[in-house]
Amino acid sequence: MDAWLTAAAILLAITGLVHSLLGERLIFRHLRAGTRVPNCGVPPLRARHVRILWATWHLASVLGAGFAVILWGMAATPAAPARDLVLPALGGACALGAWLVLVGTRGRHPGWLALGGVAAFVYAASSGH
Repeated sequence: MDAWLTAAAILLAITGLVHSLLGERLIFRHLRAGTRVPNCGVPPLRARHVRILWATWHLASVLGAGFAVILWGMAATPAAPARDLVLPALGGACALGAWLVLVGTRGRHPGWLALGGVAAFVYAASSGH
């Protein structure tokens, strides 16, 4: 196991987790009215703007987790083809990101379609279609 890549994977995963947790605690908890997704507008932002900011905030953490999985896989199995490590991690991160934007914006932001499309294309490429 490559110690440097393992350390990088762990640090990236912790960074993403701390990023999301601190964002929830310091920013988004003040913008909710009893809901999971923030829904309180704060001038000059409307509620829909706050929802996409929330989704985008956590999207950075989700994509970081995908990269952490790639680094971990490369550390654990250095001889494995990069394609076998990269495609599932990035496809999964994009699929989770699509879900996050879909839920966060109630489907009103088209980013979920783009991320979902990327996930579908990656899945097709990895399964040989």
